[in-house]
Amino acid sequence: MADYILSCCTCADLTARRFQELGLETIGFHYTVNGVEREDDCWQSLDADEFYRILREGAETSTAQVNIAEYLNYFGKFLSQGKDVVHVCLSSGISGTYNAAKNAANIAAEQYPDRHVYVVDSLCASSGFGFFMDALAAKRDEGLSAKELADWAEANKKKVQHWFFSTDLSYYVRGGRVSKAAGIFGGVFHICPLLHVDDGGHLKPQSKVRGKDRVIREMVKRMQKYARDGVNYDGKCFLCQSACMEDAQAVADLITATFPHLDGKPEIFNIGATIGSHTGPDTVALFFWGEERTAD
Repeated sequence: MADYILSCCTCADLTARRFQELGLETIGFHYTVNGVEREDDCWQSLDADEFYRILREGAETSTAQVNIAEYLNYFGKFLSQGKDVVHVCLSSGISGTYNAAKNAANIAAEQYPDRHVYVVDSLCASSGFGFFMDALAAKRDEGLSAKELADWAEANKKKVQHWFFSTDLSYYVRGGRVSKAAGIFGGVFHICPLLHVDDGGHLKPQSKVRGKDRVIREMVKRMQKYARDGVNYDGKCFLCQSACMEDAQAVADLITATFPHLDGKPEIFNIGATIGSHTGPDTVALFFWGEERTAD
């Protein structure tokens, strides 16, 4: 068993049970629904279906990252026990939490000079972040030291491919990722934008596809193109979805039919409250090991 703590935030969008099975410590972002503040706790205090139902009814939501003081208290809990920490953050391309964690780690270094906190910017999001944590837990269990694991994470994080589509553009318009005019046009003509996460951890549109069936096929084509070894890909595959399980299952079924050497069936998770507050319902995302991401 490793003599250090492997940690991440709950917006890695796995289940609470999966985090526990992987031996991961977690810290939660905060989100607000209609003025009520909650902690992103992997749907333990609020059901995912209920959350997305409220969003469909027009609920106002906002999110807040973990701050320096929270990180310092969190790291101190482990450092005071004589444990080093490898903490992996949500992509700096969509959140400032990496900077907060780094600042807290620097303060902790002064308080605990014999201990180390390695902070990694995952450049990943949602269950793509969780996919990365799943791999890091396996590497930890292989016997890598804290520093070796942090180095492996830095060397491999851009190889986690992220592909998203949504059939409801309203939250993307609200967040500025899609213009209002494009959102109206997309709604009228059933345009589903296909997006990915680039090498800087930013969510970027890649193409506009008309119709859900077509965007599902296009997403799987991107996996054929970018997956390690193409259709001979033999790694794991994660998906996540926001109240559109039927769409996610359609993607999973097509992936299973297309990639005969896949390591198990695609696993499907709920998009968590932090990420879901920005995507809204009706988003599906796909994650796999592939080519190193670029800015394009």
